Amino acid sequence: MGLFILRRLGVMLLTALCLTFIVFWLTNLYPNLEKLAKNQGNFRMSDEAVASYLGDRGYLRSTPVKFGEWLGVVPGWVNEAEDGTITGRCFTSDTPEADRPTRCGVLQGDWGYSTFAKDEVNAILVTRLAKTGKLMLCVLLLMVPAALIVGVLAGMREGSKLDRSLSTFSIATTATPEYVSGVIFIALLASSKFGISPLLIEWGLMGTDDSLFGKGKTLFFGSATKAMDDANFWNFFLPVLTISLYGMGYIARMTRASMTEVMTAQYIRTARLKGVKFSDIVLKHALRNALIAPFTVIMLQIPWLLNGVVIVETLFNYKGFGWLLVQAAGNNDIELLLAVSVVSVAVVLLTQLISDIGYVYLNPRIRIS
Repeated sequence: MGLFILRRLGVMLLTALCLTFIVFWLTNLYPNLEKLAKNQGNFRMSDEAVASYLGDRGYLRSTPVKFGEWLGVVPGWVNEAEDGTITGRCFTSDTPEADRPTRCGVLQGDWGYSTFAKDEVNAILVTRLAKTGKLMLCVLLLMVPAALIVGVLAGMREGSKLDRSLSTFSIATTATPEYVSGVIFIALLASSKFGISPLLIEWGLMGTDDSLFGKGKTLFFGSATKAMDDANFWNFFLPVLTISLYGMGYIARMTRASMTEVMTAQYIRTARLKGVKFSDIVLKHALRNALIAPFTVIMLQIPWLLNGVVIVETLFNYKGFGWLLVQAAGNNDIELLLAVSVVSVAVVLLTQLISDIGYVYLNPRIRIS
């Protein structure tokens, strides 16, 4: 197991390095750099002014050299102006000469400076990842148990009415995009003119201090902005439900297929012939083996949640990691976009490693050669 993990970590490191270099090369193409210069200066800059701006800040160096500087394995660029002012990647003209570092990259913990947010990339990443982490945790707590219950119930008795009903529900949730279900939920549950809220007010269940659902005008909030600092059921449930429904259908279908296959195995038939209770057969014999395939799907939901929440965070105005990705790409913020890409790659590779290790614990018959 230890040798397997070391080999996988080596492959993961090489894969992350290659993918990061590709993203770095794409973001540092000259049209992107030209757009960056004009965003920071003005859109009427001449070609000579753009070249001067980029040259003074080290953007016109070769891609391998710039990539090494960004990683922190190559000394950062240094530029001396005509008036004798010295600036560099790792320091400004006001930095004392004794305090000027030679290298400042990812390996040194310096992810750069965001031209969009006007702040250190490190601080931005930590803040936005924490917001999305809270959203992801709530989604997983709702999505995974619900999907497993639906999948197990559907797979216990293949072809039954319960199976067909739950399978139809799973397909419907997976086939409905988040931007569709999110808009529907907002219209039904977070609108003061349509949906359930006006009916609750009319019935006296909402709208006053002593009402069952409080004095608000809507049952839920259509915006999750307040949930960033103070999350509660009313302002956080809709985005959580929107993401959970879309993801749970796929997990439920995989669980149902795996459960159906396990329930036809020989050892399950033997247990039935011995008179073992059906509930014990499902819980003690079938469930563990049936969870092997869904476990992989569940682990793959984590990187999907990290990057797939873009639509939901934008729809509900929840400024997390997905929202940050949109802003970084839309504003051509190279340093921030690179940091977001590295985090995304790392999460994908780590979840795949955890998924492979989890195989062994779910089924000891699996051996690593």
